[in-house]
Amino acid sequence: MAKIDRRRFLAGGAAASLAGAVVGFPAIARGQGRRVVVIGGGSGGATAARYLRLVDPSIEVVLIEASPVYHTCYMSNEVIGGVRRLDAIRFDYDNISALGVSVVQDAVTALDAAAKTVRTRGGQTIAFERCIVAPGIDFKWERVPGMSPALAERIPHAWKAGPQTALLRRQLAAMPDGGRVILVPPTNPFRCPPGPYERASQIARYLKKAKPRSKVIILDPKDKFSKQKLFEQAWTRLYGYGTDKALIEWVPAAKGGKVERVDARAMTVEADVERLKGDVINLIPPQKAGRIAIEAGLAKGDWCPVNKQTFESLVHPGIHVIGDACNAAKMPKSGYAANSQAKVAAYAVAAMLNGNPPPTPSYVNTCYSIAGDNYAFSVAAVYRYNSANNMIEKVKGSGGLTPLEASSRQLVLEMLYAHSWYNNITRDIFG
Repeated sequence: MAKIDRRRFLAGGAAASLAGAVVGFPAIARGQGRRVVVIGGGSGGATAARYLRLVDPSIEVVLIEASPVYHTCYMSNEVIGGVRRLDAIRFDYDNISALGVSVVQDAVTALDAAAKTVRTRGGQTIAFERCIVAPGIDFKWERVPGMSPALAERIPHAWKAGPQTALLRRQLAAMPDGGRVILVPPTNPFRCPPGPYERASQIARYLKKAKPRSKVIILDPKDKFSKQKLFEQAWTRLYGYGTDKALIEWVPAAKGGKVERVDARAMTVEADVERLKGDVINLIPPQKAGRIAIEAGLAKGDWCPVNKQTFESLVHPGIHVIGDACNAAKMPKSGYAANSQAKVAAYAVAAMLNGNPPPTPSYVNTCYSIAGDNYAFSVAAVYRYNSANNMIEKVKGSGGLTPLEASSRQLVLEMLYAHSWYNNITRDIFG
């Protein structure tokens, strides 16, 4: 396979918009067949594995992922709201394998940075020259008294898409008209900052059509949230927000929204000012880097510090951490951010394996939120690397936010762009 050229790289990474803002650098020479192990087959890991092979086909790439398929968290809210089928957000690794990536379906149980090996549950020990870790998130269950992984089968988080997505959808379908849905977002920082509020919108859309006497109550530990004005405008237009017949009620921390305890048996949550009973409770716990990153000692606190030019760990050299698990502020924890970071890491790793300096990158993120039928909005930004302070900084004047005065036609177009973006980015990630 020929090395990927810059135009193909940019076209693949830009999805629906902002093409050409990802990264620029000279072509990388072929290496000598060294091995890179990628842990995790989500948006970051799958992208990194593909692009390593595209950048330099002589590099041996091993992708280790426990599940044979991956369900994207982005667009999973449409599944919960009854707009999209679960299999429409499901992807396998066949096309990645066809590129020459060795896909190992197994769980990593240990990562030894000094020995440069990973061990799997199936008993394999795999050596590497460099390793890219993309484990996503794990949950801080201890921060929500009354909750546990086992109780998530009764009170789903649905923040790792797949069975949990289907469970929450079934619970909403079984709920009687006039029922109450309690949605509890996590504290910052967390995966997909606008996600809980898009989810509330999609649930309200379903209730409006199927169970109009029902209601979504958001009990929030925060006093503000991503795209707040755009969401509140949409809720007002679509769901009677702020009226006696509102399908959505948002309770911020300042008004008693912080949840102190959950009782899964009684289906109640205790907020600061009262105890509420729900027919469906969707509680999204606070988050931290995925298990293997924590156990391997890659994290400082909840997240993994990295050199943001290469995403190489600041704790263990030779290990790169991308996606939700790393500290890449000011980039949000999103699927598109992980996809962008994976390409930067792939080119950096390939360059370093060939004895070349890593290129100076730029990064991109776009995030769409679908609030209802023919109603969506977005935020986008381009970022650059500042070597002086090892920071990812937003390029002044780049990207933007859907304006509050957007016309109905613009909002419809945003929804069409959102679906097009999804098709493009998943093709870029999984082939």
